[in-house]
Amino acid sequence: MNDTAFLFPGQGSQYVGMGKDLFEKSDLGRKIFKLANEILGYDFMKICFEGPEEELKLTHNTQPALLTVSYILFNLLGQEPVLGAGHSLGEYSAVLCAGGIDYEDAVMLVHKRGKYMQEAVPVGKGAMAAIIGLDIDQIKEKMENIEGVVNIANWNSSSQIVISGEKGAVENAVEVLAAPKSVMLPVSAPFHSELMLPAEDKLSVDLDKINFRDLKFPIINNVDVEEITDREKVRDGLKRQVTRPVLWHPTVLKMVEDKGMERYAEVGAGKVLGGLIRRTSRDLDKKIELVNYQTYEDLNKG
Repeated sequence: MNDTAFLFPGQGSQYVGMGKDLFEKSDLGRKIFKLANEILGYDFMKICFEGPEEELKLTHNTQPALLTVSYILFNLLGQEPVLGAGHSLGEYSAVLCAGGIDYEDAVMLVHKRGKYMQEAVPVGKGAMAAIIGLDIDQIKEKMENIEGVVNIANWNSSSQIVISGEKGAVENAVEVLAAPKSVMLPVSAPFHSELMLPAEDKLSVDLDKINFRDLKFPIINNVDVEEITDREKVRDGLKRQVTRPVLWHPTVLKMVEDKGMERYAEVGAGKVLGGLIRRTSRDLDKKIELVNYQTYEDLNKG
């Protein structure tokens, strides 16, 4: 797959039952899930396979679940891409699959990342909203005079942007923006906003303790939209992404338009990233080939 870019999903792609077939049908799946249970110190597998959904949606469970499923699928595929990219948490999956970190370190890191992010802001104090139908410049201009903390969190496509911050400020911004469509998101914390600074500080300490390696294949990082392999650039990007926006749309533009990539594989739960890249490729009038690997049977797609 030396002409393919691998995409690794982030929070929101999880579902109850994810990874169960990988556990049942592959020795590697059983080994990795059992290892996750040992490292995390609780029945992580049961939450992934049986739920309840509310338990799986807790960010300290969601993040290791998504990382683990992507890692198992990547290894079962047994092929390296020419390029990788991950959406928020998915950047950890990309780094892991590119050999930049050991699984044991990665799964504990993302568990702590989820825990720190949840603890950074009391429940009910923060909020996120998807703004649909306005471009990034319109949103930035209209949000300039909003009182309180509200930041752009995810730039997902040309017309789908997520904002994050203090609950009142986000609700006010939704009114001021008056977009064709706005949706308050059912999230437990205001991710990728400056309110996450306590989480970023704690996670930075943990990241400094980890032995990172240079990557076997380049990834495009979230915060700079830069193609990187250097271990210190990887570490620095993971530190900064906690409070900064996920620049996914510019990442897709870089892959589809600048690099002329035509083949993509979404490796992990859900089909969110595939949908976003299809939308952008249509906007650019570019033809792409996309395959999704999220179950054991998908491995036969080639």
